[in-house]
Amino acid sequence: MGIVPYMEAWELQKSLVASIASNEHPESLILLQHPHTYTIGRKGGHDHLLASIEQLRAMNVEVIETDRGGDITYHGPEQIVGYPLINLRNIGSDVHKYLRMLEEVLIRTLNDYGFSAHRDEQYTGVWIGKAKIAAIGVKISRGITMHGFAININTDLRYFDMIIPCGITGRSVTSLQVLLGRTIPLEEVMDHIEHHFSEVFEVQITR
Repeated sequence: MGIVPYMEAWELQKSLVASIASNEHPESLILLQHPHTYTIGRKGGHDHLLASIEQLRAMNVEVIETDRGGDITYHGPEQIVGYPLINLRNIGSDVHKYLRMLEEVLIRTLNDYGFSAHRDEQYTGVWIGKAKIAAIGVKISRGITMHGFAININTDLRYFDMIIPCGITGRSVTSLQVLLGRTIPLEEVMDHIEHHFSEVFEVQITR
């Protein structure tokens, strides 16, 4: 879908959740990018934002409080954001199992590029060593999942310097570009994500 403003994507999710709940629309996986945006989840606050709102406005960076789980994170160009909109009842899953399934999709995707990505015992998300490469934060509405994951591909990691990512201190963030030393086409990575999403969730994805 290209680069989509965060609020526009959020409203789209709400609309689709209502349609999926009433069986008027099939379950969906939305993959897109956002313009420079900091989002604050239900567990977060502005205390983990290290720049002033005025500074961020001057940089054309939005700050949005959302209803997803988790703390503060960054979204921006060259980062793939995934919004699975699926009925948890259809996969016999609770939210904790669902989070592990999302992590598994991203772990397998990164394995395709030769990296042993892993979960962390303390924190949700996907890691390579002590560096976080993918954040996850979700909401369940009417039994339908909302929000999802963000994985750094060719992301400008300097934007993470203006926050305490996910409220976690003493850890770093990384991207696939940093790890490989080259730029990776987003469409290529999206293909891997869709393939592994189909495997893990045992669904068929059609565009």
